[in-house]
Amino acid sequence: MYKVYGDYQSGNCYKVKLMLHLLDLPYEWHSVDILKGETETPAFLAMNPNGKVPVLELEDGTYLWESNAILNFLADGTEFLPTEPRLRTQVLQWQFFEQYSHEPYIAVARFIQFYLGLPQERLEEYKTLHKGGYKALRVMEKQLQLTPYLVGDRYSIADVALYAYTHVAQQGGFDLGAYPGIQAWLDRVASHPRHVTMLG
Repeated sequence: MYKVYGDYQSGNCYKVKLMLHLLDLPYEWHSVDILKGETETPAFLAMNPNGKVPVLELEDGTYLWESNAILNFLADGTEFLPTEPRLRTQVLQWQFFEQYSHEPYIAVARFIQFYLGLPQERLEEYKTLHKGGYKALRVMEKQLQLTPYLVGDRYSIADVALYAYTHVAQQGGFDLGAYPGIQAWLDRVASHPRHVTMLG
């Protein structure tokens, strides 16, 4: 059985949890408190020398880290990862977009507001992050006005990767009211029969 080391409220950890539920795979969840420095202990660093969650422990005792890498591992050979090279590359395209153009803004703004309580000394940073976050949302909206999912008409790990922080973007102060394509997509993803909520 897989073991997941993560924080329930982390979008990156939620990606792995959601994927395991979509595939109906059993797993054990081991909570890690990032604010208490539990990712910096020798035991955790032995699993992931980069000191970040999530970590997926395989049945043979080896470890995988980086959320999108874990998604690709779990989804390989399933309906959630296309085999056709162009479509598979488009999935990767959106995952790279998530890590470089979406998560650094939306997730960090959420961390400052939701985890830290929006301290005064980070207020200017928070405002700056909104500019990048809204740019990422506009890119997503443009695609989702054209297709029901980020890669055409099929639910893939591209959607899992971007759903994780987009569906809680309001916790970072983002207003999704001007993005009907994103709102419809969020509902579409959440309607999957094996969907699970972040805290569910």
